[in-house]
Amino acid sequence: MSRPHILIARAIAPQVVDFLRQSCEVQDNQADIHWSQEALIAQLQGKDGLLATGIQPVDAALLAACPQLKAVANMTVGYNNFDVAALTAAGVQASNTPDVLTETTADFGFALLMATARRITEGEHFLRAGKWQEWQYHMLLGTEVHGSTLGILGMGRIGQAIARRAAKGFGMRVLYHNRSRLSEALEADCQAQYVDKESLLRQADHLVLVLPLTPENYHTIGAAELALMRPSATLINIARGGIVDEVALVQALQTGRLAAAGLDVFEGEPQIYPGLLQLPNVVLTPHIASATAATRLKMCQLAADNLLAVLQGKPALTPVNTPDPAAQAQRFAYKK
Repeated sequence: MSRPHILIARAIAPQVVDFLRQSCEVQDNQADIHWSQEALIAQLQGKDGLLATGIQPVDAALLAACPQLKAVANMTVGYNNFDVAALTAAGVQASNTPDVLTETTADFGFALLMATARRITEGEHFLRAGKWQEWQYHMLLGTEVHGSTLGILGMGRIGQAIARRAAKGFGMRVLYHNRSRLSEALEADCQAQYVDKESLLRQADHLVLVLPLTPENYHTIGAAELALMRPSATLINIARGGIVDEVALVQALQTGRLAAAGLDVFEGEPQIYPGLLQLPNVVLTPHIASATAATRLKMCQLAADNLLAVLQGKPALTPVNTPDPAAQAQRFAYKK
């Protein structure tokens, strides 16, 4: 039986590349070249599987141009780079990497919340610029975290992990809004109260966004939503950039409509909306919420395990779609 051929789209953990080579013919990209869509399609010719990193678009055009492709595995929990409907119709199994990054991402989300509320980045810049001359009562006054009200928009695994940290570690009142309400047992474990979206926006001292980017969620936080928030509130986004209207956010921050924001994700990343770079009351990080050595290795390994499972005729460990059986059979029967 011939070994499957796979493409790894960007540099990943070397030990996972070696792991895949044990059972597959692997074309890696440890040089970490960012291929254009046309170049990616060219590299995928003759490949059975793709290990993607969340920034490679997999759409109907790519699937049509790569008839041998059977599985695409994202090395991220998000999969807005996948056209799931096109993958399903084409018989291609898609997968992601949930769970393994939950606690690490929740840690970072809370760190970003605290850095934003307590003006840590602003304080460091102030100090490094030589502006700190003496202690002053009013210098860099921030917002309380302990005992305040935390609002969580999107209450999946990461949202729940943040809620536990907030309620149990910082004595915060936790409110949340989600597409579907949690069970009573989960609400009790998270010490979180379900409210409608408007109530969440109006009551939160700190609002954390942890929801997936879907067409329905695009710019779910815009000028109208920001207008409902307290002027003293902070906004933290560790989800996806397109969830926030960055133009409206900058206006709210400039006018004092909102106190501060902490952003790990951006709509046009790696390009950043210029208005954000000019504001002192924004903490900006380069999409690193899951960036610990241990967690990134787990993400690589789960993506590899998903890919191998499908190519060996087994179910994906963490699938995001159920491929059309007839189309899937056709792809597995494809001979170049």
